[in-house]
Amino acid sequence: MGARIVFVGDDFTGASDSLATYASAGLRARMVVGGGAEGGLDVLGLPTDLRSLPPGRARADIAALWPRIAAEAPEVLHLKVCSTFDSAPDVGSIGAVAQELIARFAPDVVAVIGGQPSLGRHCVFGTLFARGPDGATHRIDRHPVMSRHPVTPMHEADLRLHLAAQGLTGLALVGFPDLADPQAVAETLRAGPALVDVTRPEDLPLIAEALRLAGGRQLLIGASSVAEILGQGAAQGEPEPACPAPASDNLLLFAGSRSSTTAAQVAAANRYTSLALTPDALRTGSLIEPAAELLRSGTPTLVHLLPDADYALAPDALADRCADYVAAVLDRAEVGHLGLAGGDTSSRICVRLGFDTLAFERRLGPGICICTARHPDPRRDRMRVMLKGGQMGAPDLFDRFAEV
Repeated sequence: MGARIVFVGDDFTGASDSLATYASAGLRARMVVGGGAEGGLDVLGLPTDLRSLPPGRARADIAALWPRIAAEAPEVLHLKVCSTFDSAPDVGSIGAVAQELIARFAPDVVAVIGGQPSLGRHCVFGTLFARGPDGATHRIDRHPVMSRHPVTPMHEADLRLHLAAQGLTGLALVGFPDLADPQAVAETLRAGPALVDVTRPEDLPLIAEALRLAGGRQLLIGASSVAEILGQGAAQGEPEPACPAPASDNLLLFAGSRSSTTAAQVAAANRYTSLALTPDALRTGSLIEPAAELLRSGTPTLVHLLPDADYALAPDALADRCADYVAAVLDRAEVGHLGLAGGDTSSRICVRLGFDTLAFERRLGPGICICTARHPDPRRDRMRVMLKGGQMGAPDLFDRFAEV
């Protein structure tokens, strides 16, 4: 019998956060990157780079993944999206992927879970709010970062309108006052697709009960709040044995995100030698050997993109070029600890490096975790991989990873 829950992450950093959330609830969970697989799982994760793809390619990727999903025959399919729902009709379309999954999975329940209070994301009467780097909570279309996202700026805060523009239409609203009656919510969910408010942590068990009462095959669309809901009341199993240390102590951190949050983390990092990967250096490969030489000497090395530089590449092409760069460095120097900042680039890098599976090891903060990678090559097996989204983490995060 396959995993009861399968989650499809639209990037690696977000998928790793859901992996951590499921595992922390006591569920046996793995993310499959390559051909690796394990039996006896409660949760199987399939990370992708869907949020950087146009709709046609995203649908093709779901078609390629479908035999694996179908083989598990899950009760619940979780489409893990960014907690800020940043997406657009032409790139990273949540609606296009949801439609493809609905057509293939034929769910009895389709629910969009609108908020994640643990990350400062709140959905109130269908309108999304998010905490900003200034500590204040902003409507998402007025958020100082997400309203100016370089690829998918959020110009609409009403999630029903936002998703309808991507083809996911007809969402009923389960407002936060409705959650007090889980039976009524369950009837709404059985009647058709719905957007469910989440404003407080106390809402999560109410939604969990409504989903239990609704029953049937369920497609749940949302951030790691879905994992928080599905982990409610999970039985705590035996803790998994600690994985042995990686073959190398060398540390490489690659910051492919160009968000202001990541830029501040790069500026605050004191435990690394930093190398700026300019457009010319990325194009010519001139920074490959300098980074490898630092690593061979045992120097923690931080390589980062420049926030305001013009790389003259589409987002997915830039992610591919970054993955090629990191792979070239690791071909020249052994690395046991790898930090990746940025969802699109981390997705391509993990695939490019050939990992089989990722297992949760520990958190470094909300939305940030360290995973243990499995790889057929002993030099990369047991590598510790930190995955973080561009907007996640305190300014000193990179130095704390170096301390770990």
